[in-house]
Amino acid sequence: MGLRRKGRILSLQALYAWEISRSPLNFLLEYSWLDEERRKEYEGEAMTFSSLLTAGTLENIELIDSTIKKNLEHWDFSRVSKVDLAILRISVYALLFLTDIPPSVTIDEAVDLAKDFGTDDSYRFINGVLDGIRKEKIVYSFP
Repeated sequence: MGLRRKGRILSLQALYAWEISRSPLNFLLEYSWLDEERRKEYEGEAMTFSSLLTAGTLENIELIDSTIKKNLEHWDFSRVSKVDLAILRISVYALLFLTDIPPSVTIDEAVDLAKDFGTDDSYRFINGVLDGIRKEKIVYSFP
């Protein structure tokens, strides 16, 4: 498993925890839920990338959530599962702010996370929402 993939998994876990508990960012970035073995596995670049995703997402949560809400078709934001929401949030952050990562990579990674951690239909839902945001971003980027 690649380092960025590991970082996305950690960020997914941190944002899920934040959604449940509203823990402060500094607490989330301590990754205290990792046992010693997993901490060693994720130390370094994976943890750094996770911290970037987590902090960036929470610092821009209002914009990210409004972007998600605009792209939900026939679905209420409050009904989005917490796992799907965490995946969407880190992915929307990446689409909007991490311009060095191609949108197709961000979406593919989100779909893979949804297949691993979401419900049977999560990956379709997440793909549809993120593709809509990608298309919207292209329209606004190129007048």
